[in-house]
Amino acid sequence: SPGASRMAAVTILMATWWITEAIPIPVTSLLPVVLFPLLKIMPSSQVAPNYMHHLVFLLIGGFLIAAAMQRWNLHQRIALNIIYAIGSSPKRLLFGFMVATAFISLWISNSAATMMVLPVATAVIMEFARSSATAGAKEGDAVMQNFGSILCLSVAYAANIGGVGTLIGTPPNLVFAGIARELFPASPEVTFLQWMLVGIPVVILMLPTAWAILYYLGPSFPLSRLGLDQLCGRKIVKEKLDALGRMNKGERL
Repeated sequence: SPGASRMAAVTILMATWWITEAIPIPVTSLLPVVLFPLLKIMPSSQVAPNYMHHLVFLLIGGFLIAAAMQRWNLHQRIALNIIYAIGSSPKRLLFGFMVATAFISLWISNSAATMMVLPVATAVIMEFARSSATAGAKEGDAVMQNFGSILCLSVAYAANIGGVGTLIGTPPNLVFAGIARELFPASPEVTFLQWMLVGIPVVILMLPTAWAILYYLGPSFPLSRLGLDQLCGRKIVKEKLDALGRMNKGERL
């Protein structure tokens, strides 16, 4: 039908502008407000309210929290304290980074959680590599390549796993909640607590499973050969914690 053809044209136009970034992506996202009424696809009175959906504001709130956490380095303090408490051997460090990333990802988007924790993981990897070279470990380079890859993968996987735990953990959760509400109006809306009652057990089950697969099946030989279990990890984490100093007012708020 003509309406479907016009809708397809708008979709192709938006996809093209998103991919090429001919104009800023946020501006592209506003095209339906103008084009839908202009092309008689949908009146503006039906288009505009979708931008003001309460789940959209819930998502925006999550992004604002992420921005504030990053502004005051609260994410680093949370991650470093969790990692420091769990331990400093390669096995414990790996699990510590996964727990820290998953916990942060419960409250902010997976991408933001990954970008916040990855610099800390990179610093630990570089410290292990430096100490490995100093110790003259014959297999140090090969081990560090394995450990570095596994640690980076663990952050990415843990962010995805943690994102399942809460309604704002990742945007697809909110998309599902919104679509479920529209498709089944007679059913009660999915609440934050209801989602957590299902999501948190999934996180608790998947996190150690992913850790075990990465640690025991990932390396081509055991990381224990590195011989640096207690040399570097705890040191670099403690140094970063000390550099943060005491919690300031911005972090507490």
